[in-house]
Order: sequence, then C-alpha cells, then structure tokens
Amino acid sequence: MQAKPDVIVIGSGVGGGAVARRLAENGVEVLILERGDWVPRESDNWSVASVFHQKKYTAHDSWLDADGVAFRPSIYYNVGGCTKFYGGSMIRFRERDFGELVHEEGTSPAWPISYADIEPYYGQAEAIFGVHGDDAGDPSAPWRSTPYPFEKLQSEPRVARMAETMRRLGARTSALPLAVDYRESGTCIRCKTCDGFPCKLGAKNEAETSLLRPAIATGRVSIRTNTYAKRLLLAPDGKRIEGVEVEQDGKTETLRAKLIVVACGAINTAALLLRSANDKAPDGIANRSGLVGRNYMSHNQTALMGLSMEQNNTVFQKTIALNEYYFGDADYAFPMGHAQMLGKLQGGMLSANVPYLPKAVGSTMARHSMDWIAFSEDLPDPDNRVTLRDGQIQLSVRRNNLRSHRRLVGKVESLLRNCGYPIVLTKPLLKHSTSHQCGTAKFGHDPRDSVLDPYCRSHEHENLYVVDASFMPSSAAVNPALTIAAQALRATDHMLAQDLGISSVKEFRA
Repeated sequence: MQAKPDVIVIGSGVGGGAVARRLAENGVEVLILERGDWVPRESDNWSVASVFHQKKYTAHDSWLDADGVAFRPSIYYNVGGCTKFYGGSMIRFRERDFGELVHEEGTSPAWPISYADIEPYYGQAEAIFGVHGDDAGDPSAPWRSTPYPFEKLQSEPRVARMAETMRRLGARTSALPLAVDYRESGTCIRCKTCDGFPCKLGAKNEAETSLLRPAIATGRVSIRTNTYAKRLLLAPDGKRIEGVEVEQDGKTETLRAKLIVVACGAINTAALLLRSANDKAPDGIANRSGLVGRNYMSHNQTALMGLSMEQNNTVFQKTIALNEYYFGDADYAFPMGHAQMLGKLQGGMLSANVPYLPKAVGSTMARHSMDWIAFSEDLPDPDNRVTLRDGQIQLSVRRNNLRSHRRLVGKVESLLRNCGYPIVLTKPLLKHSTSHQCGTAKFGHDPRDSVLDPYCRSHEHENLYVVDASFMPSSAAVNPALTIAAQALRATDHMLAQDLGISSVKEFRA
C-alpha cells in the first residue's frame, strides 16, 4: 500500500470504483477504504436459502425508522457495493429527466447540468460495463452519440410472445439494457440468478468486475477491506479535509491524501458527513446549507407477479422494459414511470418475503409466474432524511407521488391480464426501502441550496468530493447505477484537470 496516496476513496461501489479506475489509468495513486470484504465465489452465491432466507450477504446493521423502531436494512457492505447484488440493468435517465418535470403531486427539480453534459460519459460507462441494448421501440429513449457496445439480449419465446401481445395492445416494449458478460468469449450462461444474487461466475458486470479489478491491475490502487471510516477531520481553517479517521481490527488511525472522495451510498455518505461534526462544522461536514441527509429518495416500487395455468419454463427472463407510460399517455398528462421484467422467481424466494406462505405454494406459484417490477419517481422532500440518533442511523421517509405509481401499476396489471395471466399479484416495496437510494447531498450552483457543485465537489471544502447517488436532485424512474458511473467519470475528469494537473485524460474502455 502506498505510504501516502494522492486520493483516498471511501467506498468501493459504482461511484467510488469509477473514480478509482479513472484516476489509476491516468497515473494517480489511490487508496480505497471498504468497510466490508470481498464476496467469495461459492455455491451459496446462487442458493435461495442462503441469499433470501438466511440473508448471508446482507449487512448486520440496525437502523431506526421515523418512529424510532429498529429494523435491519437491506444493505450490503462488501467490495463492489450493492452492485454485487443488482440485476444488471444499466439505463440512461431520459433527456427530460434533467429538466423541471411536473408530476400530479409536485415538481421534480431541474439539474444543474443537462443531458448533453453527461451524454458522452453515458457512452463511456456503457462501454466499461459492456452493456447489451437496443432503443428500438422505446418512445422515451434519449438521443445517443454512440451505439450500445453489444447487441440486445434476445428474449426467450414466452417473453417474446408477451412483448408482441403488449405491442398489439398499444404498449411498446424495448430491450432492457443489461450489463452482463455475454460476449462471444464471455462467461454469462443466461441463468436465473441476477436479481439479488452475487454471480459466482463473475459474469455480471458490476463495480468489482468492471471497475475495481481493472483499477487494482494498474498497480496504482490499493484497497483496505474491513476498514470503517469513522469521521472526516477538518484542517484548522475549515477549508480542507485534513484526514480520514478509520477503524480496523479495533485500532484507530488517521489517513491522509490530497483529495478525499466519499462514495459510501446516499445513506451512509450522509451519516459520515453528519458524524464528522466539530466546532468548525457543528452540523456536519459540508452542511452549511443544512441539506446533508435531506431529500432522500429511493423510488416508488411494486413487484408484479402474473399467474397462468401454463407453466413458465423461461430461464433468463429479464430482457424487456416498458417505457410506454414513462411521461404519461393520452389519458394522463403526468409521468408514470418505468417497468421491467424481473429475473425468474424461484421456489423459496416468495416464502422468504411473504410471511406464512408455505414453501410448496410459493414454488408452485413461481413455476407459473411472469414477473415484473414497476418504478415511479418519488419527489425530493427535505423531511425525507437521514439523521443520527445517539450515533445510530435514522431513516425517516414519508412516501409521495403514489397516485402516478398506482396508475402505472394498474397499466402493467391490465397488460398482464390481457397477455394471458388472469391473476396478478402485487407487492409494494416501499417500507424501509434502500434500493436506488439517492439525493442526500444534492449538487447545484448555489451553496445556499445545495451541498455540492456540478462536479460533485463540496462547496465548503476544496478537496472533498462526494461521488455516489447522493448528488442527485431528483430520482427519475430508472435504476441510477449508470448515471452514478457517468457522473463519476465526469467528476473525475474535473479532478484530474483542476486538482491533479492532468489535462490530457485517458478514457478507458472495457
């Protein structure tokens, strides 16, 4: 490990990983701090019992909800962050998502950057993650300057028939952009263990496989696992971060670097900044605006399970998306959101999440189901926030913009019934939701109403960047992973030029 790295990155998820790789491939020495460990490739990776019942890979944290009731969050502390367990969807935000967008129950604010500002980085991120896609049939797709790196993944017959039926019913579907290693020489076998599972083949293109391992291979990146960042330390003038106080194996030490990049995820990033309060920053680091921890968003989400008498033998089910109603339709002028197929449900997954459902019943249902999930935008609300209560994270959330979400769910329900699934079961995924978390340190031009500048640098501390989903002023209605990666690349180019004196930046490709 370097005696003193140029940059310390706290967190090894998609934001921190993208920063580390970009820096390393441009000659910069980087130290990554990760509070978890490497996820081993083992048989339990694909075990429903281990992953869903025993929750082997889920963090053993205890947080508080708005009422002060403790709960165990569905959060992961490991190398690669939550992308180790995501479903591989890498979707661009729509062009209109970057402007002010009026919803039935409120307004989604404009970003301080435009789609055109981030578009080249979307293309680079898609190349890095080896995304398979095709925008044909997607009425909401934004313009692109580069094609997808790989062609779309073909749907299995039953899914293709459903997509064609939906098209005839007036609802166009399109290929779901997926980051899996299904190249000619790739390792993906198109199994049913993307959503929620780590890939024991390393065939899911996520932060570890696509960012961290290539970064470490440069020889310029070290990673310290099982290392908890307790707090950031301010210089005497309060303008710079002087060091990072960490704990490893019960020992505390202070690490120093020219630049500090925080990328712990929207919740834990807010907690770290708040935990770092001192006499010069009594409300927390970078929190003169009072906005650190506020405006937490995590999408309105509902899983849908269409059931028919016919058994569904599809293996790799997650291939299509539905954006027909993303910005509304002829009968509803407001945005509704995005729907996509889930990976094929397996026996035991239902009983793990539905109390008192016998495993045999859940297994039978799973064999006859077609599985979807619907996402709608939740609007930023300063009272939806992350705070600390006696040092413990408290996540206080009051759901909003649900009318448009229920409308979207109703649309998908109707389509499934008309596609031959007369029984449609729905399960809202709203309580204690931590997936797609964003918004707790939003970026903007004005330090009075934002935490970060448009390149994710703290308005208050010249050597502090926050490069995860915290920066997002709105959540749009699709998985934020690709947008996090794209903005991380954009922010890192700014670091290289403005802070490290490297103006000729090397773009990296997969």
